[in-house]
Amino acid sequence: MSGESDETGPIDYLVIEFPAGSRMTGEGLPLLVDLVDRGIIRILDLIFVRKNQDGTVEGVELSEVTGDGGEDLAVFEGASSGLLGQDDIDEASTVLEPGSAAGILIYENVWAGPLAAALRRSGGRLVANGRIPIQEVLASLDAAESRV
Repeated sequence: MSGESDETGPIDYLVIEFPAGSRMTGEGLPLLVDLVDRGIIRILDLIFVRKNQDGTVEGVELSEVTGDGGEDLAVFEGASSGLLGQDDIDEASTVLEPGSAAGILIYENVWAGPLAAALRRSGGRLVANGRIPIQEVLASLDAAESRV
C-alpha cells in the first residue's frame, strides 16, 4: 500500500428505504454534502433503486430522484467507484418491500484514515467491528432513566 491508500479510512454502506407512499423530500441531502465538504466522509458509490410490486428491481437515475424542495442530486452524478456491483444491489434489494425505493451508499470514513494508518503501522489489526442499532441505544437509555 502506498500514498493515499495508506490512510484509507473504514468503508461502510447504508441502504435507506423509502417505503411506498413516503416522499423523498431531499432534506438529508445538504447534510450529506456537508459531510463530504468537511472531509468527514467520501462518497464512493451512490445509486437509487426501485423495487416493483412483482419484486423486480430497477435502477433509478439520479436525475429522476427529486424531493419536493427541488434539491438537485446532480452533485452526486458519477459517484461510482466500482465497489458496488449488481450482486450487492440484488442482496440489498432483498430487505426492501415491494413498491419502495432506496438509496444505496458506500462511503469512506475519511476522518478515521490517519488513525487507521497509525494503528496498522504499529501492528494493530481490525478483528471486529459493528454498529449498535439506534433503537437498542434508545431502549437502553430509556431503561437506565427509568431506574433512576
